[in-house]
Amino acid sequence: MIAGLHPRPGERRPPVPPPAGPARSGEDRRSRTSVRAAGLLLGAASLLVAGALSLSVGTKQIPLDDVWKALFSPTGTENDAIVRDLRLPRTLIGAAVGAALGLGGGLMQTLTRNPLADPGLLGVNAGAAAAVVTAISVLGVTSFTGYLWFALAGAALAATAVQVLGGGRFATPVRLALAGTAVNAALFGYVNGLQQWDLNTLDEMRFWSVGSLAKRDTDLLLTALPLLVAGTVLALALARPLGALALGDDHARALGTRVRRTRVLSVLAITLLCGAATALCGPIGFVGLMIPHAARAFCGPDPRRLLPFCALFAPVLLLVSDVLGRIVVPPSEIEVGTVTAFLGGLLFIHLVRRRKVAQL
Repeated sequence: MIAGLHPRPGERRPPVPPPAGPARSGEDRRSRTSVRAAGLLLGAASLLVAGALSLSVGTKQIPLDDVWKALFSPTGTENDAIVRDLRLPRTLIGAAVGAALGLGGGLMQTLTRNPLADPGLLGVNAGAAAAVVTAISVLGVTSFTGYLWFALAGAALAATAVQVLGGGRFATPVRLALAGTAVNAALFGYVNGLQQWDLNTLDEMRFWSVGSLAKRDTDLLLTALPLLVAGTVLALALARPLGALALGDDHARALGTRVRRTRVLSVLAITLLCGAATALCGPIGFVGLMIPHAARAFCGPDPRRLLPFCALFAPVLLLVSDVLGRIVVPPSEIEVGTVTAFLGGLLFIHLVRRRKVAQL
C-alpha cells in the first residue's frame, strides 16, 4: 500500500479544501455586483446632492427649506422667483445635457476603442460652432432658439462628413479618428476666421462658445428633448452589439453583430445626444472624456453597464462644475465650460502619463 493514501489508525487527515475555481468565481461575481450596487447608490445620492446645491447655491444663498417651499408651495417671494424661474431650468438643462454628454463619451470611447476619445472627435462641436457663427454673421440670428436649430444642423452635417471621409459603411475606428481630426481643424479654422472678420459675430459668439448653463429656459429644453430622448434610447439599444464590437470586428461578426450598421447607428446616436447638448449650452468639453473613466471603476468596460452609469454620473459632474463656477469669484461667475475644461485637462494629463493607458 502506498504511504499517504490512507490515514494511520487514530490519525485524522486534514479536511480537503473545496476546488478554488468555482468558489472564487462566485465570490468575484458577488463582489462585482456589490461594487455596481454601491456605484448606483453613490451616483443617485450624488445627483440628488448636486441638484440641491444647484438650486440653493449662487450669488444669493437660499436655504434648502426655502428651496423646498419654492418648488412645492410657492408664495410669490423673491426666493421663489429665483428658484423657479432661474435655477430650476438651469438645473434641469444641466442634468439633461450632462447625461447626453456622458452617454456620448461612453459611446465614443467604446466605438473607437480609444480611452482618450471625446464626442467632439466626430466633429459635433466644430460643426455646431460653424453653423452658429454662420447664422450670426450671414443671417443675423441672435436668439438661443435660432442657435439651437443651426447648431443641430451643423453637428449633423459635420458628423456625416466625418463618417463619409472615414469610409462610410466601411469606416474603422482609426479612420473615424483621423477624419474627425481633419474636419475639426478645418471647421474651427473657419470659425476663427469669420469671427476675426466680423466683430459683431465675435461678440455674439463669445458667450455661446464658452459653454454655459446660464440664461437658458425650459422652452429650449423642451425643444431639444425629443432629440435627447431618441439619442438615449438608441445608445442604450446599441449597448449589446457595441460590447461584441469591442472584441474586434471578426469576433463581433461571429456573434451575429452587424458591424457596419452598429457603427453608423452609433455615430447617429452621438450626433443626436451631443448635437442637442451643444445646441443648448454651447460646446462643453471633457465631460465625455472624464465620466467613462469614473464609471468603469464601478461597472467595468461592458457597454451594457457602462452607458447607464455614464448617464448617471455625468449630470453630477456638470452640476457640481456649474456650482463651483458660481462661488469661485463672487459675484461674477465662471462658465461651466471653463470649469470642466480645467478639470478635464488635469485628467487628460494624468491619463497620458499612465503607462497602461491603452488598457483602460
